[in-house]
Amino acid sequence: MTTEWRRSDFHYELPERLIAHRPPAQRTASRMLVLDRGSGALADRRFADLPAYLEAGDLLVLNDTRVIPARLEAAKPTGGRVEVLIERVEDPEAGVLLCHLGANRAPRVGAAIELPEGVGAEVAGREGRFFRLRLHGLGEHLWAYLERVGHVPLPPYIRRADDAEDRERYQTVFAQRPGAVAAPTAGLHFDEAMLEDLRGRGVETARVTLHVGAGTFAPVEHEDLSAHAMHAERLEVGAETVAAVRAARERGGRVVAVGTTVVRALESAAADGALAPFSGETQLFITPGYRFRAVDALLTNFHLPESTLLMLVSAFGGYEAVMAAYRHAVAQEYRFFSYGDAMLLI
Repeated sequence: MTTEWRRSDFHYELPERLIAHRPPAQRTASRMLVLDRGSGALADRRFADLPAYLEAGDLLVLNDTRVIPARLEAAKPTGGRVEVLIERVEDPEAGVLLCHLGANRAPRVGAAIELPEGVGAEVAGREGRFFRLRLHGLGEHLWAYLERVGHVPLPPYIRRADDAEDRERYQTVFAQRPGAVAAPTAGLHFDEAMLEDLRGRGVETARVTLHVGAGTFAPVEHEDLSAHAMHAERLEVGAETVAAVRAARERGGRVVAVGTTVVRALESAAADGALAPFSGETQLFITPGYRFRAVDALLTNFHLPESTLLMLVSAFGGYEAVMAAYRHAVAQEYRFFSYGDAMLLI
């Protein structure tokens, strides 16, 4: 990673009205800005036009993580309110969670917290800004409990309470493995009909799992990017996906990452030079100058100013081209962030 880039290099002005607070009526109804990485040319399209940009033999790589209802309303024994936001589930069988705790006064290690339906929790420890909770009296699998009592953890820039629509729409149609507390939002544009259409055109699919943490929304605190400590996220890239990528390359197809989470997963698994099966954590921080090993094209959403995700996209598409594309998107009033429009870098 170079030390020449500054956080402020990735700033852009975004009117509040362009932040999407609701999803479009249909998943595939979003707009899509297409950036040609070679020429820097831009094209204003619809997401429904995506098949025209893919070819038989290309490989679409999806993140199959599933968002859990990670926001819980809890209370101290004294009656004080505590908001619990799960960062990650460390042990679903034992009920061990790493969480943000929002309270007037942070609870101490050993303190008790009461979760919905009388489920108890003990503050078992601290890890930086997170608290480790150990649940007791659950009486059922953690996932079932969270589905019943938890709330969809909408991003902080969506300033409204979650509702029944978010249960479906803040989740990809290919979500399988629970563990994320934020959606891999590029995947939200796909419906089953679009995936079937692409398969019919000879576009293949493969999957990785990267459980997106709330740290994806954490601001970069240092102007000097070399001082930034990237948050850790759990991922798995299986042998089948590695073989699918190899086969795509051998037949001349492109590896198309659906989202920055897929980029981080594949590039982490290729950190030693060649893509290989990988299971563990990544703190990979991608900024301009990074040499990509595993990804040829990227479908993504529009990201926050000065965010690590915008830095990754700038590394992939070229800094000047991506920042110009963002200025164009603002001028053309694209919808931004999780429920917003798409961008294809190809």
